[in-house]
Amino acid sequence: MNIGKSVRLAQTMRTLRNVLLCVPLLLFLVMVFVFPLAAFTYRAIDNRVLYETFPQTHTELVSWQAEHDVPEAAFAALAADLKAIEAPERVAVAARNLNNFAEGFRSLLMKTANRLPEAPPPSWRDFFFAVDKRWQSANYWGVLKHQTSRFTPSFLLAALDLKIGDSGGIVRVDPDRRLYVPLLLRTFEISLWVAAICLVLGYPTAYVMTRLPPLAAGLAMVCVLLPFWTSLLVRTTAWIIVLQGNGPVNGLLMFLGIIGAPLELIFNRFGTLVAMSHVLLPYMILPLYSVMRLVPDNQVRAAQSLGANARTAFLRVYLPQTASGIAAGLLLVFVLALGYYITPALVGGPRDQMISYMITYQVNEVVNWGMASALGVLLLVSTLLLLLVLSRFIRLKQIVG
Repeated sequence: MNIGKSVRLAQTMRTLRNVLLCVPLLLFLVMVFVFPLAAFTYRAIDNRVLYETFPQTHTELVSWQAEHDVPEAAFAALAADLKAIEAPERVAVAARNLNNFAEGFRSLLMKTANRLPEAPPPSWRDFFFAVDKRWQSANYWGVLKHQTSRFTPSFLLAALDLKIGDSGGIVRVDPDRRLYVPLLLRTFEISLWVAAICLVLGYPTAYVMTRLPPLAAGLAMVCVLLPFWTSLLVRTTAWIIVLQGNGPVNGLLMFLGIIGAPLELIFNRFGTLVAMSHVLLPYMILPLYSVMRLVPDNQVRAAQSLGANARTAFLRVYLPQTASGIAAGLLLVFVLALGYYITPALVGGPRDQMISYMITYQVNEVVNWGMASALGVLLLVSTLLLLLVLSRFIRLKQIVG
């Protein structure tokens, strides 16, 4: 009995020791990954700026319905909220945020704020209508009603090209304003093309590396890893020089007589795919090389000795054993390509920008953290859903293992 208790105590102490050893890693993951991700997700529904800027207006519009006239108290509340704003830049920020939900709201609100009288007029309704006839539209008041609450789903809906209608229901935005869903689909399309190109280029490269002598294989590995030691900006700029109209590629093709005029190889989809594939190619070669090294050579020779030709031996014997490396490389390249911003921005055209470009634009140019967070959540959730679907066809446990 004492022996059993001693064994259980030893097992408990060993388990506790293993848990304590993992605590620093868990704390590190919580601090640098879980907490920032949770905070970023929270910003997608946080509406603190508009809520604190228009508290009285929101209160007066809660019970208002779009089919009725806007009450006089709502006009007075909006005027009071605008007068209560001490910093002029805060009006600009609020107006810019509202402009995301109704085009022209920024100019309308700034114009009204600049013309507010010191003394209350006989009728705030008549004053607002005299400043700008657009205040007669229920659309702008509907935006103030739905977009000034403490928490709002509007940013997440906007990321899906949806919005809250005047009646309070969810509707699609106008066709000419549907931007983010096509941008997300373009991001996935470019990432898939880059993953496919890296597979086509990386598979034979990794195969040749496994057949080289140790010294040559080491030199080849150095060449594969060389892009990691070069700045991403330098690599991208180099491709601009190589692919430009008077660059080496066009010059060689014209010298050989293949083309009569320079080709447009840069600032388009071709340049984006080439530059991104160059950057991400090592992430495809390394998993393939690690798997191919473990495939015994005698298996292919045995298949050929039993009557299989080279093609059959490759497809039936060699290729299935490298499937885990292919899956790992494709997954790694695809996920990394989803978040690319610098390369498409430098070598791509307007129709080649990815969703990361819009996230950066919302943060740096528009200063709309809510919209940027919603786009980040959209990209994260769509990627996780795609990986969940792919996990039914790819054995992710084998890849990790």
